[in-house]
Amino acid sequence: MENIILNSLGYPILTWTVFLPVIGAVLLLFLKQANVIRWTSLGVTVATFVISLPLLSNFDKSTYKMQFVERHEWIPSWGINYFIGIDGISILFIFLTTVLSILCVLVSWKAIETKTKEFHIAILTMEAGMLGVFVALDFFLFYLFWEAMLIPMFLLIGVWGGQNRVYAAIKFFLYTLVGSVLMLVGIVVLYFYGGRTLDILALSSMQYPVTLQYWLFIAFFAAFAVKVPMFPVHTWLPDAHTEAPTAGSVILAGVLIKMGAYGFLRFSMPMLPDATRFFMWPVLILSIIAIIYGALVCFAQKDFKRLIAYSSVSHMGFVTLGLFALNTQGLEGGILQMLNHGIVTGAMFLMIGMIYERTHTRVIADYGGFARLVPWYAGFFIILTLASIGLPSTNGFIGEFLIIFSAFKAKKLLGVFAATGIILGAGYMLRLYQNIFFEKPKPDYEKEGHHPVWDLNAREVITLIPLIVLVFWIGFYPNAFLSYMHASVQHLIEQVNQTAYAGQESLIAEYIREIF
Repeated sequence: MENIILNSLGYPILTWTVFLPVIGAVLLLFLKQANVIRWTSLGVTVATFVISLPLLSNFDKSTYKMQFVERHEWIPSWGINYFIGIDGISILFIFLTTVLSILCVLVSWKAIETKTKEFHIAILTMEAGMLGVFVALDFFLFYLFWEAMLIPMFLLIGVWGGQNRVYAAIKFFLYTLVGSVLMLVGIVVLYFYGGRTLDILALSSMQYPVTLQYWLFIAFFAAFAVKVPMFPVHTWLPDAHTEAPTAGSVILAGVLIKMGAYGFLRFSMPMLPDATRFFMWPVLILSIIAIIYGALVCFAQKDFKRLIAYSSVSHMGFVTLGLFALNTQGLEGGILQMLNHGIVTGAMFLMIGMIYERTHTRVIADYGGFARLVPWYAGFFIILTLASIGLPSTNGFIGEFLIIFSAFKAKKLLGVFAATGIILGAGYMLRLYQNIFFEKPKPDYEKEGHHPVWDLNAREVITLIPLIVLVFWIGFYPNAFLSYMHASVQHLIEQVNQTAYAGQESLIAEYIREIF
């Protein structure tokens, strides 16, 4: 109990934050009119965001301990408890999830005309599942939320997706399911080895034999690497993004793929420190491959949405590079870049959905001259483009700067490769912007009644403004967000280093390090 701070607000704020969307989803079952369903769903997501705000204002940034903790016996005979809480890492993703959920409802206002009720139920249950993952401190509860969120995402892709939606949905489900099953095996092993407890904090404080750590790391890595997704288990992501409706892509890019990196932070590093150090260099090498490979593949893409999907592979490579550099700058940069990627790429997918409603095509060659046709759209998109490539004063800059700094600190060659990835990123994003906004406009877009193009309306501007504000807020004052994670990151570094083999490396890890 020394690692927790019980909730002192007088009401179960985390429970309300997680389960209010579920209550909203149940309420939608009894509604029939599409507009009433939309407004109710919007009201529930806004209420969830408002309810979660005291977490930010009452959070104690000086401690690494879990805060706003709620703990109740659930299945005592199995050692299972309803145990939830947040620290300086998870609180940022609670904020991101509640913000993006509101925007997903707004962007779907006109885009979803069929099975409106079912769509909004899926959005709300997805929000609850994602929030549950970030607050769960019991492995059983965590696994329930982890698996539960897959079902609505599977439905979002499979029911409201594009032409190849069934293929993409099944591929997404199979990839994530295989990884999840291996993670379940690891959880069962921890349960018996840890004295039949599923308390995540208790399991994180135990010492495990090094060989056992290696096997457990691989089991967890299978689930988390697929979710990130890391090279070479990334192939489900472009298909899922391409076929998913706009809201599904926003959730997928903004929150869902962050859960893999969050799993490394919450489980692999504190529980398996020796294995983390052993596998540090293989993961760093895979991260560099993802950065370069993802960027190069973007140059070959003809589909607007698919290009941004592959850019996520590259950007998430930066995240895992920072995390597994195992230093303060890398961990803080990686966590901040997870938040940044959710903001920028989520906004990118919002804008792709908006323009698709007008043009009914995502083929880049079908666009042209949009800087004149839709100037407000062009203005918002250039801000996101510059944030994506890490221009100073945008949120992307500080995250990438910290990650590259940490990479140079670990090994100079890693920093060189990472910097190359940034150059490539600038290349494909600026070329994309040129092709869409400055090439000669196609005649079809000049003809009234045939793919008419109109600029952003008030609802779309309202949808984008919160993310644009965050781009500059983090860009100009990153400490507003970094300050939440300082204590938790420092404690995590201490957990990784305070092992029986601290300061030592395996022969394999040392050999790889010397090569690079």
